[in-house]
Amino acid sequence: MAADARNLTGEPFVAPSPDAGPVGAGRPSTARPRPAVPPPPAALAGRTAAFAAPARVPLPDASGPREATTRLIAHGCWYPSADPSGTRVAFICDRGGVPQLWTGPVDGEAVHLLDDGPDPVTEVSWSPDGRWIAYTTAPGGGEHTRVLCVRPDGGDRHILAGAEPGSSAHLGRWAYDGSAVAVTVAVPTAAPGPDATAEAGAPGPGAADGRLPGHWQDRAGDTKLLGPAPHTAPGPGLPSPVLTVRTTAIGAPGGTAPAAGFGDGLSAYLIDPDGVAAPVLLAVEKDAATLRVCDLSRDGALALLRRGPRGRREAVVLRTADLETTCVMPVADGDPWIGGFSPRADTLWLRSNAHREFAVLLAAGLDTEGRPRGWSVAASRDNSDLELLRCARDGGCAVLAWNVRGVSELEVLDTSAAGGSGPGRSAAGGSVPDAGAVGRRGRNGDAAARPGPDTVPPRPGPDTVPPRPGPDTVPPRPGPDTVPSRSVSLPHEVVTRVTAAGPRPLLALSGSRRRPGIWWLPDGATPVRTPWSSRDEDAVPPGRPPVRPDPLRPVARDGLPLHGWYYRAPGRAPGEPAPCVIHLHGGPEDQERPVLDPLYHEILGRGVDVFAPDVRGSSGYGRSFVDADLGRGRFAAIDDVADCAAHAVLAGLADPARLAVMGRSYGGYLTYASLVWHPDLFRTGIAVCGMSDLATFFEGTEPWIAQSAAHKYGHPERDRELLRALSPMSRIDALRAPVLAVHGEHDTNVPPGESEQFVRAARERGVTAELLTLPDEGHEFLRADNRRLFRRAAADWLQRQLST
Repeated sequence: MAADARNLTGEPFVAPSPDAGPVGAGRPSTARPRPAVPPPPAALAGRTAAFAAPARVPLPDASGPREATTRLIAHGCWYPSADPSGTRVAFICDRGGVPQLWTGPVDGEAVHLLDDGPDPVTEVSWSPDGRWIAYTTAPGGGEHTRVLCVRPDGGDRHILAGAEPGSSAHLGRWAYDGSAVAVTVAVPTAAPGPDATAEAGAPGPGAADGRLPGHWQDRAGDTKLLGPAPHTAPGPGLPSPVLTVRTTAIGAPGGTAPAAGFGDGLSAYLIDPDGVAAPVLLAVEKDAATLRVCDLSRDGALALLRRGPRGRREAVVLRTADLETTCVMPVADGDPWIGGFSPRADTLWLRSNAHREFAVLLAAGLDTEGRPRGWSVAASRDNSDLELLRCARDGGCAVLAWNVRGVSELEVLDTSAAGGSGPGRSAAGGSVPDAGAVGRRGRNGDAAARPGPDTVPPRPGPDTVPPRPGPDTVPPRPGPDTVPSRSVSLPHEVVTRVTAAGPRPLLALSGSRRRPGIWWLPDGATPVRTPWSSRDEDAVPPGRPPVRPDPLRPVARDGLPLHGWYYRAPGRAPGEPAPCVIHLHGGPEDQERPVLDPLYHEILGRGVDVFAPDVRGSSGYGRSFVDADLGRGRFAAIDDVADCAAHAVLAGLADPARLAVMGRSYGGYLTYASLVWHPDLFRTGIAVCGMSDLATFFEGTEPWIAQSAAHKYGHPERDRELLRALSPMSRIDALRAPVLAVHGEHDTNVPPGESEQFVRAARERGVTAELLTLPDEGHEFLRADNRRLFRRAAADWLQRQLST
């Protein structure tokens, strides 16, 4: 475990010398002068050492521009992040066989590999000052991640957080001057003792000894199975100014400090990438499902955090000087980047579905202490979720991606006209000088000493940034009908990410006939493909074009409308029923989107159709649909799978004698469940990283995953009988169809034992069952050779089982 930062324990923080080891070797130091280390705020007194600041670990420099040793023609590019000028972009690309960190010009061909390590890259963020690129990797392809930093030229590469054994780190937002980046670290609060399990009533379903992990005994206080929630408010239908779901404030003394015992803690830090200043602790939560720093105000006085379990996410505004929570508002699941502050932090923008079925863009005027004065809806669409939100750095606009039954529609909103300050002017209409964030650099690029002694420096004075206006000077916020906006025509079906690139946005796009690619908007309205993204003709190897799916709208047996996409294998005569596999997504809150899936392409090439439905519990159709599988509603979700298969048969598309079911993660659970609840419907099944017994799943998964899953599926002690009834292992005697299980060897989300026990039990009952374990993979399969092996094994299995 790393040594404690001085602001946590009072001990000095020792940063590595810029000239020591491989970091910075052969180049002059670019580190800033070390500022005074601030004393710990009173609210953090008494924090346990288990939440010590992560250590900086130097790594060898990258060797500069180079190509991947293996180049895939049909590659994808995604998760872009641009430099301050908007002319260069860092992104993730798998052209070398594994998702890696690349950089290149927006409008040129010369890209190069910046980190050729074997660990898959999952997130990327270029610092606002252009000096650093922060990114997240998954060592060994598993679920534990770490945050690294590297110079744009490949130098000074080092681990910021997540190097300690058993820990995991997640990337947050940069300070606006690039002086620090927010990182969330997940670490155990204490090592498990010899009695890590405890008696908890009758033996559970499938558990070896009927015992639960000891850390679950401490979780019974605030973890409840979610029930139906009101989605509309009386009166005007707007959310209340402050809706506190849980009254304990993040960072408040006595409420969130970790207690003794083995559990999981999440800590959010601001970390200096130069390793000069000590990390600053922003927030701590014990046994938390999630915690991420989504934005920081330009003066560093406010932080926007996202926390809470699946289905009950919250946005929290935190005043950093005293760690007081000034606002809590429910927000939508999905993309973790839930919103941000206007440049003067007098307006907060949030993607929220509070008190409503679908997520909208909410705007709140903030007073000088960060408290909301009221809320208004800045943008909304009937029966459509606001899926992605990106606010421009200058405050002039926001890019909104709407989810319309699985297809994206893009809109650019003029936020300067929607209340709050726009580009180059205050809310009262005056000019606003260019205000840097904490510790902004001088003209020569050197750092000025950071002010202290607060946790983050105080807001600049009136000579640099005008004070936030009071209620009398803020113009009224217009309603959604008066906010100017324009639509952007998209060349492909789905937007997966929006990010700023100077004055224009960058888009990560995907579609049913294209690999994921990165596009930019040079004129603000017409997307242009970056030269290094795959072309349409590179989507798949030559010989057979991808299939564009058709939408289907089944109806469940209880009358609930469902949705899905049907992929028809080429070469079959119209009206001729085909062998068909029902493919189920994970989550369960994920949504099937019309994007190119190489697995589907492989299966279709064997003459097998693919029907990919959204059963209840999926996102994109309103909160009531997401919550429809809670509790005993999960039995209805299992029946939805059978109803979708029946719909494909009755539509004349699928052959009722040659049906299969397949899915990954939660979809793997539904696959196991469908095979034992509807044993005569499907001829075979393929379960990928699926849960077969919910009791053993809770026992083996990551603590923070278990904490969130308990709100969705049920508590492993209090809801024991429900989890037993919902577990496929409890009905294993009904299994008739051959099954193929696939798992990554390093999966700590759904441990491989979930597949192993189902396959073992099937074989003991004389049912054909095989297990494919992929090396160096976790819950997601990210390496090209393993993905290819999985696709071919799955397609071979389906072709063999459905051929007659």
